[in-house]
Amino acid sequence: MHRFVLVAKQAAARLGCKGPGVCRSGREDMASRCAASLAAGRQPPCPRLPRPAREGTVRWSSAAKASAVKINEKASREKILTLESMNPQVKAVEYAVRGPIVLKAGEIEKELRKGIKKPFTEVIKANIGDAHAMGQRPITFLRQVVALCTYPNLLDSPSFPEDAKKRARRILQGCGGNSLGSYSASQGINCIREDVASYIERRDGGVPADPDNIYLTTGASDGIATILKILVSGGGKSRTGVMIPIPQYPLYSAAISELDAIQVNYYLDEENCWALDVNELRRSLNEAKAYCNPKVLCIINPGNPTGQVQNRKCIEDVIHFAWEEKLFLLADEVYQDNVYSEGCQFHSFKKILYEMGPEYYNNVELASFHSTSKGYMGECGYRGGYMEVINLHPEIKGQLVKLLSVRLCPPVSGQAAMDIVVNPPVPGEESYSQFIKEKESVLNNLAKKAKLTEDMFNKVPGIHCNPLQGAMYAFPRIFIPSKAIEEAKAHKMAPDMFYCMKLLEETGICVVPGSGFGQREGSYHFRMTILPPVEKLKILLEKVKDFHIKFLEKYA
Repeated sequence: MHRFVLVAKQAAARLGCKGPGVCRSGREDMASRCAASLAAGRQPPCPRLPRPAREGTVRWSSAAKASAVKINEKASREKILTLESMNPQVKAVEYAVRGPIVLKAGEIEKELRKGIKKPFTEVIKANIGDAHAMGQRPITFLRQVVALCTYPNLLDSPSFPEDAKKRARRILQGCGGNSLGSYSASQGINCIREDVASYIERRDGGVPADPDNIYLTTGASDGIATILKILVSGGGKSRTGVMIPIPQYPLYSAAISELDAIQVNYYLDEENCWALDVNELRRSLNEAKAYCNPKVLCIINPGNPTGQVQNRKCIEDVIHFAWEEKLFLLADEVYQDNVYSEGCQFHSFKKILYEMGPEYYNNVELASFHSTSKGYMGECGYRGGYMEVINLHPEIKGQLVKLLSVRLCPPVSGQAAMDIVVNPPVPGEESYSQFIKEKESVLNNLAKKAKLTEDMFNKVPGIHCNPLQGAMYAFPRIFIPSKAIEEAKAHKMAPDMFYCMKLLEETGICVVPGSGFGQREGSYHFRMTILPPVEKLKILLEKVKDFHIKFLEKYA
């Protein structure tokens, strides 16, 4: 403090004062106190003074401020949070779907807006499954119910159908104060959990579902991350290993990195339409036992990014393997409505588990996930979802609820949207015909685009695409010449990242390199959504074809 007092005395001296109490006026005394505050780097506790007429006073003000700046510079210190000091598990997280290629796409969009000339007029973001961003129209009934819940005054409007009002009233009655703006129970609104359980029973042909085993979540991702968090434990060779498919959805590798768990890869069979082979599961598990404790097996069905739909026999084999090896099963089933290929059908793991008999059904621990974001709804922004967890130890159930309570509750508007996914209009209700028309239109269009994408890719030399049985992506294998691989290395890029970056820069098409999802050594892919409207998708596919042919010629 003595330095601050010295600054104040020096300022007072310039004003011709002998001390704070003997200045020529109260104004100068106040100036002295203000100078001391400035020196300390604080907002002066005094009103702004009128600009003084005397030249000496102006010089005092500049000197005092200069002294304060000099003191503040001396007092500055290094940041507490740096790349070196931050949580290393967070630094290790990678999420390719919104990685470097997407950042580059954003830069190009800004350049286009500034009028910078490119060989294209727009960036087509085919990197992510964001249906509405790609032009898909919302399902009217879902939006009506959420609108009614959000603004209950609309319940008196004749513009809304009675079946929508009925659902909105039921949801609002489950909310504190009949308001969507209140917190819900951490597990979710009770009546919505009841609707989810009823939906599961209908979907699975009468297999019982208990609302107490239902947890509403902030999208499926939140549920997956939460279950993984409660499963991971141990250290060294006893650290939890999590078996994930390769290719995988990068949420899994990101969550595993964040939790400092051990990623255990098992490879899908690309030569057999990305099928899951239990022999490959066994190989992966046995190798992993040497360095970790594998206790979680993640399944994505229908597959992302690969689009395969698992048949009943495959699911039975996986369940038997999990039972035999005492693995906790995670079934990511967010694309359960997105099945397109002839002869393919979605089977839930819960249903098959039940039908395999009590020895399996009463013992295999299973968490399955669904979401508002995919299917025919495409309501990504609402962040609605649920998980059903069965055969959980009663004490662990309490721990799970405790963990969920830390984040208070999932978005209540997202819970309302999830309710309409599981409790849509039924035959005989006013909105049924429009609802079913919109739903079938979306799914039929997706099926058409899946076939179109497969056919067009397979006509391009150096590209091979397996049938898109389900989900909403293509994951074609691409041939990259050795000269291009060498150039990619020179740029310190994975070869498929180099390819995708060139595709973006030359055509404006943004896709995600296969290395972000995982792939067998020496193979290269990219993931592309099939969500754009048919005509735009045709243009996109033609551009990819032309680019690939030129790429092969350039690097031949």
